Parts: sequence; C-alpha cells; structure tokens
Amino acid sequence: MSTNVSSHAEKNTLMGVEFLLELPKTLSKSNKKWQLAFIKIYCSRTLLNCAKHAIVKPGLFPRSLSYTAIDLDNHHQDFKIDQETLNDLVKNKNQEKLESLGGPNGLVSALKTNTRQGINEEADDEIQRRRSTFGSNTYTRPPSKSLIHFVIEAFKDLTILILLGCATLSLGFGIKEHGLKEGWYDGGSIFVAVFLVVAVSAVSNFRQNRQFDKLSKVSSNIKIDVVRNGRRQEISIFDIVVGDIICLNIGDQVPADGVFVEGHSLHVDESSMTGESDHVEVNLNGNTFLFSGTKVADGFGKMVVTSVGMNTAWGQMMSHISRDTNEQTPLQTRLDKLTSSIGKVGLLVAFLVLLVLLIRYFTGSTKDESGKREYNGKNTKSDEIVNAVVEMVAAAVTIIVVAIPEGLPLAVTLTLAYSMKRMMKDQAMVRKLSACETMGSATTICTDKTGTLTLNQMKVTDSWFGLESGKDSTLSRKVVELFRQGVAMNTTGSVFKAKGSSSEYEFSGSPTEKAILSWAVEELKMDMEEVVREHDVVHVEAFNSEKKRSGVLIKKREGEITVHWKGAAEKILAMCSTYYDGSGVVREIRENDKIQFDQIIQSMAAKSLRCIAFAYSEDNDGETKKIKEENLSLLGIVGIKDPCRPGVKKAVEDCQFAGVSIKMITGDNIFTARAIAVECGILTPEDETNEDAVLEGETFRGYSQQQRLEKVERIRVMARSSPFDKLLMVKCLKELGHVVAVTGDGTNDAPALKEADIGLSMGIQGTEVAKESSDIVILDDNFASVATVLKWGRCVYNNIQKFIQFQLTVNVAALVINFVAAVSAGEVPLTAVQLLWVNLIMDTLGALALATEKPTNDLMKNKPVGRTAPLITNVMWRNLLAQAFYQISVLLVLQFRGRSIFGVTERVKNTLIFNTFVLCQVFNEFNARSLEKKNVFRGLHKNRLFVGIIVVTVVLQVVMVEFLKRFADTERLNWGQWGVCLVIAAASWPIGWLVKSVPVPEKHFFSYLKWKKRS
Repeated sequence: MSTNVSSHAEKNTLMGVEFLLELPKTLSKSNKKWQLAFIKIYCSRTLLNCAKHAIVKPGLFPRSLSYTAIDLDNHHQDFKIDQETLNDLVKNKNQEKLESLGGPNGLVSALKTNTRQGINEEADDEIQRRRSTFGSNTYTRPPSKSLIHFVIEAFKDLTILILLGCATLSLGFGIKEHGLKEGWYDGGSIFVAVFLVVAVSAVSNFRQNRQFDKLSKVSSNIKIDVVRNGRRQEISIFDIVVGDIICLNIGDQVPADGVFVEGHSLHVDESSMTGESDHVEVNLNGNTFLFSGTKVADGFGKMVVTSVGMNTAWGQMMSHISRDTNEQTPLQTRLDKLTSSIGKVGLLVAFLVLLVLLIRYFTGSTKDESGKREYNGKNTKSDEIVNAVVEMVAAAVTIIVVAIPEGLPLAVTLTLAYSMKRMMKDQAMVRKLSACETMGSATTICTDKTGTLTLNQMKVTDSWFGLESGKDSTLSRKVVELFRQGVAMNTTGSVFKAKGSSSEYEFSGSPTEKAILSWAVEELKMDMEEVVREHDVVHVEAFNSEKKRSGVLIKKREGEITVHWKGAAEKILAMCSTYYDGSGVVREIRENDKIQFDQIIQSMAAKSLRCIAFAYSEDNDGETKKIKEENLSLLGIVGIKDPCRPGVKKAVEDCQFAGVSIKMITGDNIFTARAIAVECGILTPEDETNEDAVLEGETFRGYSQQQRLEKVERIRVMARSSPFDKLLMVKCLKELGHVVAVTGDGTNDAPALKEADIGLSMGIQGTEVAKESSDIVILDDNFASVATVLKWGRCVYNNIQKFIQFQLTVNVAALVINFVAAVSAGEVPLTAVQLLWVNLIMDTLGALALATEKPTNDLMKNKPVGRTAPLITNVMWRNLLAQAFYQISVLLVLQFRGRSIFGVTERVKNTLIFNTFVLCQVFNEFNARSLEKKNVFRGLHKNRLFVGIIVVTVVLQVVMVEFLKRFADTERLNWGQWGVCLVIAAASWPIGWLVKSVPVPEKHFFSYLKWKKRS
C-alpha cells in the first residue's frame, strides 16, 4: 500500500511541476526524455536559489533550518545492492553477507546480470548507467613531476655545483680586477652556460618522464575477456563495469574485485596484495573472493565484478605509487665514472697550471705589456699581487670548466629517450631503459616458435581416426559424439553465433582452442551449447606447459561419468591401451600399431603440423577428485598448421649475419620443431652434421652441468621443452659469458625472462605475468620486431660511442693547448667565455646531433659488443687522438707564430685560434657520424636535425666573432682570415679519411698495460 501511495504522490508532484512550467501534454518518446532532463535541471536550480536566500551568513546554516537533499541521479535504486555493501563483501571476505544475498548466483541477480549471458549492453545506456552508479575502472594517479622538480634535480649534480663555484669565483675576481662593467663577462658567461645545460637537461628529463607516463598508460591498457550479450569478447580493462562477467585463464591479471561464479582448479597468486607466496585456491565451496591486481596461477574460471577502480584495494594502492623514472642504466653508470675520471684529470691539470703560473710569477719570469717584470719582491704592491693571483686562479678555473664533460649524461638521456619513442613506432615498447642499450650487446636470442616465428593463425589441416586418414574414412556416430564431448567440455574457448541463420560463428580462446573448436563445428557439426547443456563438469585438470595436456571428468544427465583428455599426441598416446577406428570399433594397441601411430605423428610433424590427440575412458575407477591417466582409448589425432610469418627467415638471417646465435625453444615435438626451424632458417645445412643441434628438453635436463656447458652453444632447437629447460639454458649461456635475450609469452616463462639480460614478452599472446617480468614488450609478437630491437640497441650504443669520441677530442685538444700555453707563455689563449661556447656546442648541440642518428643496416654487419667490451674502443682512440693531435699542432703554431705569420695583433691572433678551434669541431662532427666508414656523408640528407644543428652552430659562431666582441673577447675577421680558418678546419676531413685506413689491433690498448703489470 505504502509503495502505491508514494508512487501516486510522485506522479502528482510531476504533474504539478508540468502544470507550473506550462509544458505541452502530447510529446514524443524522445522529447519526453528532454522534458524530464529539463525539469530536473530547472528544479535543482530553483532549490539552490532558495537555499542561497535561506542562508543568513555565507558558510553558515541557521540551526532552525531543516533541509532535504535530493539525489537527481537515483541510479542505485535500479540495483538491489549498493556500492558500500559490495566493497565490504570482497575487502573483508564477508562470506556471511554473500550467503545472505543468496551466494554467487544471488549476487549476480542483485547486480542484474547473468553468468552465461553477461550484461545486456544493448539496453539503453546500460554500461554508462553502471559506470555512473558504481564508478569506472580507473584510478587517480599521483601528479606527474613538474619541470621545476627536474630543474632542482639538475642543480644537485656535482658537476653543476663545481661549475657554479667556478662561476662565483670568476665573477668575483673579474669584477675586482676589471670593474663591474666588463668584469662580469667570464663569470656571467659560466652562469649562462650552467643555466643552459640545466635547462636542456631538465627539459629532456621532463619530456622523458612524460613519455614514461604515456608508456605506462599503454602498458596498463590490458585486454580482458568478458561475456556481454552471451558473446565472449575482448575489451579494455578500463571499460570493465560492475556486473561484468570476466573469463580468467592462466597468467591473467584479475582486473577488478569480484566473486567467483564458475570454473575449475582456479589458483590465484595474491603475493602482490598480501606478500604471501603460496597460491590461494578459489572455488564455490570455500574462498570465492578475487582481488584486483592478483594473478591467475592455474586453472580457469569466471567471476562477477563487484568493485572497480578506486573502490578496490589495488586501485587505492596504485593511486599512491608513482613510477620511478630515475633508473640508471649500466651505460649511464659507466659514463658517470668516465665523467668523474675526466673531471679528476681536469682538476689535476688545473692545479699544475696554477702551480706553474704561481712559480713563474713569484720567480720574476713573467713580464707585463711594457716588458717589465710583474713581480719585484717588496716593491710590488699587494693589490697587484692579488690581481695577478686572481688572473691565475681564473685561468685554472677555465681549464676545469672545459675539462668537465657535462654533456655525456645528457647525450645518454637524449639518445635513450629518442630511441624509446622510435622503437614504439617499430612495435617494441620499452619497459626498462637499460634494455635499450643491453640489446645492442646481445650475443644469443632464445625465441619461442608459436606466434613469434609463426603467425599464430592455426587451422586443422589433417586428421587421423585410428590408423585411417580423416580424408579417407567415414566416422561412426559414436566416435563423432565422443569427439564432440571431448572438444566442447575440455576447452577454455567458446563458440558464439548471433541469432539468425545467416550469421557466422565466432570462436574465442587461444589460437589452438579456436582451431579445434572451428574444426569440430564445421566438420563434426558440433552444437556446443547443446553438448554443454547435456553434461556437467565434475573435475578439471587444466593445461599447463609442464604436462602439455588437459583433462576433464564429466557427468551426463543420465548419471554416466566419462573421462576426456587432449594434448600433445605422444603424451596422450602413452596413456592409451586401446583405440577407436573410424567405424567405432575399439581395438587394442599392439606394438606394431604403436609404431604406426608414431609414424603418423612424425609424418604430420614433418609437415610442420602441431599434433593434438584426443583420448576417452568410460569409467574413472570411482574417483571424483582425480582423473584417470592410464588405459584410455585413443579417439584420434588432428594436425594443426601454423604458417611461418612472412619475413621471419630474412630477420633470422640478419641476426645470424650480425653474429647473434638464434635458438628456438618450443613445446612442440622434435619433428615439428625441426621442420619449422629449417623453414625459418634457424637450422642450416651445416647443422645437419651437428648431432647436438636438435634435442628435447628432457635430454638437456638429464645432462650434467659440465655437459650442458659443453653442448649449449651448439644447440639450435630444443623441442618438448618446459619453462624450466628454458631457464636452465639461459643460465648456462650466461655462465659462458653470453648476453642473452629471451622471448616468452606464458606465466611459466617469467623466471627465464627475469634471468635473461633482456626479457622480451609478447604483446598479443603474452600473459600479464610474462609482460611484468620482461624488459621490452614486442607489440606485434613478430620475430622481425625482435631483430629491429637488436638494431636499435646497437644504434643506441653506437650513437653514444660517436658522441664520446667527439667530446673527448675537444677535451684533449683544449686541455693540452691551455696547459702548454699557460706553462710557456703564462696565459691561456682561449678565455672562459670562448671555452664555454665550445662546451655548449659539444654538450647540447653535439649531443642532439649525434644522439639522434637512426639505425642503419651497416650496424648488423658488426659482431656483438658482448658483456666486457670497453666503452672506448681502439678505433675510437685512433680517431680521436689523430684529430686532437692535428688540432693541438695547428693551434700551438697559431699561438706561438700566428702574429708573425699573419701580421696581426694579439687579439686578432687569439680570435683566429678561437675561430679555428670551433670550426674544427664543426667539421669533426661530420667525422664522428661514423667510427669506421670513410664516407661520413652517407645518409646525411635523411638526418635534417644534424644539418640544422650544423647550420645553427656556424651562424652562432659568426655572431660570436663579428658582433659580440666585448662579451666574447674577439676581434672582427676579414674574408681572408675566415677563409684560412675554414681551410685549416676542413683539413680534418681528409685526415679522418686517411686515419680510418690505419688498421688497429683487436686487443684493447689498455690490456697490454695490464699484461705488463701482471708480468
């Protein structure tokens, strides 16, 4: 009665509002919706307006005022349960509450969904209604680090702090000696240079952080299997809503909090939430609760979503976790050490220069411009002594400034950030920065077969029933019926057909499951819904890569219990003692039959087919918790074709040509594995004489550690392998000094992915567990993308080596010139401003130009760098020492004979030295484009950034020399003097060409020194 009264009152109220607003009586259905929306908005504004007049003081409600809160979006009344109850249900594992709702089935009804059909998303705004009522499956992230944060971080760098100290000293001494008007130039320019380096570094790190955030969003966008409208489909994890029915398989991440509704042998790894390593069993009789963020360790099942996003414990935890992007890669660590070493050399040289200058000054060896001795003992004023010492300290500071290569870390950051962005376009998502550079050193790649070397588009192309081919035999009704049972009940896939006779079937599940289901529906006319309706599942043994089989114990409606197994043909055959022939007669498997079955499997495998066998038994020895595994009847064998990917053979050849060994590790039998390996080019004719080239995982496992170490490098294919075999192989290869990359897609591949130097998971077929254990995700599951990652890895390493060679040439030349000039003449030809300008060229512009070179095919012609190769190779030492020696020779001639050769003043001579030095670096930047190739202009037109930076550098140099005379301490040069500078600088090209003709020993220079020390 009360319900009728309230609804009657609500109706009258609505009519009253319509009357007051003078709304028309006759409206179409769509216009009525707009009318209701208008009424809600109008009423809410009126109520708010009334509230404003009722409040006496802003922010204070009078005590006597009573008010009513009106919820205009009253969606929660559509459901029989509210969000608070749902949150309490799972978070506190409230079994009593669940029972009071009628168990999992009652909960499903309360959420207006269906275990079989899922949510009816075709209903008006059903998904949006659930999202607005219960929230979306997203969580608020911590705010990204601002640009100011990175600026402050950059100022904490020791190099920057030393430079700031030098700038302060130089500024103070300069103002004291030359006054404020001109004395600020040197110190001020160091400050400007420091701020420029800080700005570039901060902006670069800020952009890299933003890039990480974008990658994080991409990697978090997991695809989840849900059931909606009776159809199993893939949707984004962010699109899941409360009431969704989620399908869970091994390796999946539980996408939201929920309750288990059906499934078998489901075990969940809750270590991410609880820290407990033991797997938790989830079933209808005990623990039915599933937490967001946990991983499925075994079995399969379905769950109904009860809480999403911030309403889950995982969402709340993740909202407080920010991704750490301050990861130091191994190369960055090595470069930090190199920077520190060069800085120490700079400090030592600066100290020696200061010492020599002080000795020269106080022994009376230095003279002023008029030729008089600067120091005359007691006759020299104290101010003059202080000014002279200040000048000497400033010269020493200048040397420190030019010695510290602050561009090295910046170059690494730039090249890693650039390569990460480009690799994303090439179908590789970098999860760990260090993998970019480590991949360039890879010596061995252990790859999966299915989906990586092959297309993962499987289709049943051959079948055998008994000892007869499926093409030649007609199957009895009984065998067909048993096959239908074995396929429909022993699967994690599903079949969907929309209403209407013309619509096609949709198959979901793994590629193998889809191939078998498609064959059963099309060839055996299986009606999956009918078979499932007539049978109940009693017990399941889920498939995993160890057993390579799955079994199911089913009960017919009449009460008859039967057993069905399917899996790797030789594994299932070993469990059988009888077989069904095509006519349905059961025959005993004799020794001769066993040989024939083995030959059938081998012949199918030789055609690159994956062999799956089906077996059956009418009784289970009275067991309901364990499935019978012996004395089964073989129903038949099907062969599934998975064609090789186009281009995979070329990618394998490229890797082999680059000196990288490719090993295929697969769960398929040895004959299928061999056939695919030959097709892909992994097994070559030379391997035919190698008896260890192809073996089974069990054989490898059975070797002693010593035998494994002796044979592992000769192995090309490992068949019938388990994830443990893959892990064992990785450990052996690493022990022999190899840098190992491993591809993996399954949950059990996680240990091998973590153990490898570079873990490569598959973006399409890979489980979430595999992806989280990997360093790089191959988004298209294609081996050609693995070869591309190898090329990019080499490019990163090569670009950084180019920059080191370029930078060290400048460092060596500048240090030697200033040291020799300071010791011999008592002054430095290159001022602090000039040296900082050179520093700016090589630090920021040079890093940008050389760190963004794209990978070339030439990189794949070199041998792998390996684990222990030195960062600065003999080739680099040859190139940089030759160029540095040329620059030092020319500039010292200009320093000591420049005035007499060109007939110019001291300031013009110093300007010539400065201009020649800078132009030498510009021309040498071309030489640095290739460490060994003589043609340094190849592909120059493709790198517009490099050309642009060269043009900008030259323009800025002209401005420095011609227009910033007082600031840069330069004099204008005439056309002839510019021509001389360009000719001297351009000579570095032919010198570079000639030097690259000089052979260098493979053994590193420093190894000879170590050998001498040891001897």
